[in-house]
Amino acid sequence: MKKICILYTGGTIGMVPTSHGYAPKSGYFRNALSRIDELKDPAMPGWELIEFDPLLDSSNIAVEQWNRMGRVIAENYRQYDGFVILHGTDTMAYTASALSFMLEGLNKPVVLTGSQIPLCRLRSDARDNIITSLLIAAEGRVREVCLYFGGKLMRGNRSTKSSADGLLAFDSPNFPNLASVGIDIAYNKILTTSFRDSLTACSCETSVSGGAAGYSGTAIPDKTAEYRGTETLDRTAEYREAAIPDESVSEEFHLTEFRHAAIGVIKIFPGIQFRLFEPIMTEGLNGIVLETFGTGNIPAYGSELLPMIRRAFENGTIVCVCSQCPQGTVRLGAYETSSMLTDAGAVSGGNMTTEAAIAKLYYLFSLGLSRNEIKANMETPLRGEGDF
Repeated sequence: MKKICILYTGGTIGMVPTSHGYAPKSGYFRNALSRIDELKDPAMPGWELIEFDPLLDSSNIAVEQWNRMGRVIAENYRQYDGFVILHGTDTMAYTASALSFMLEGLNKPVVLTGSQIPLCRLRSDARDNIITSLLIAAEGRVREVCLYFGGKLMRGNRSTKSSADGLLAFDSPNFPNLASVGIDIAYNKILTTSFRDSLTACSCETSVSGGAAGYSGTAIPDKTAEYRGTETLDRTAEYREAAIPDESVSEEFHLTEFRHAAIGVIKIFPGIQFRLFEPIMTEGLNGIVLETFGTGNIPAYGSELLPMIRRAFENGTIVCVCSQCPQGTVRLGAYETSSMLTDAGAVSGGNMTTEAAIAKLYYLFSLGLSRNEIKANMETPLRGEGDF
């Protein structure tokens, strides 16, 4: 029988009503799981629960908690066939993105899930999300960090929360779902063919200490264009390169813990006064994600932004340009209003989510790479997180 480790970190899924609103309660969730008869069905895998102490509202999760989750998985990696992480929905996509970079050489399923309605409530969506996540983890078809919610299995670093109160709370706007769940669990065969992060290792050649383990990377040719040139009604062919590994490359599982880094996000809007952000553009700022219009466009009025970005670049700050649009890709230079960003030293985030861009910056800073190496790798797919 397959054995799955459930990491219960907190979140709505296990909360109970209190005089101050819903809150997690230590010890409650283990008993609640024991009362779900479906989990005792012979078709279900064996499972064991690790409950975090303290339990967290996901709004309070940060680098320390990501590292702790990574350590628990690393310490128990050989004992289980897969992992299910129960997590609050607000920052679940951030955690999924972070773990996708931290868990190097991962060759087992790590499925994040949660619920919009607590398990203790009659109409809770928790039961289906827990049961299906356990089945997916036990099947082992998807051996990467992924997120299951509301009938959709998504690559973790492609997911984003799209609804605050709907039961279909997550989307993968720029990448097909890994599986769709109805009467059956229908896997996307192209995208679930033994994905390994070694497919798209860092393009730099370096070896440095990074948290709990060292890091080494070698360049992997990008063959995505070969697939884009093929006419087909099924666009998943475009994503083959992100799903099928080069079997000549192998890597033992290890954990790279994140180091603290000063990272900011600025969302461009009409009438923005860039001078208000000048005080944060110091040598202490490691990276910034700039959420721009469309394919990477910025306002042409005023003369404040580009000098500010140039100063940030001169200070060693990595400026990554993402789009405010859920779907689509940043193409710096496609318009005059975006080419100025390249001239100022910014890099393209392709079609990465903001969550993935932030996690990727944390990861690359944690490797101790040079600024040029980080810039190069921000525009290189490392875990199937984007197209560039």
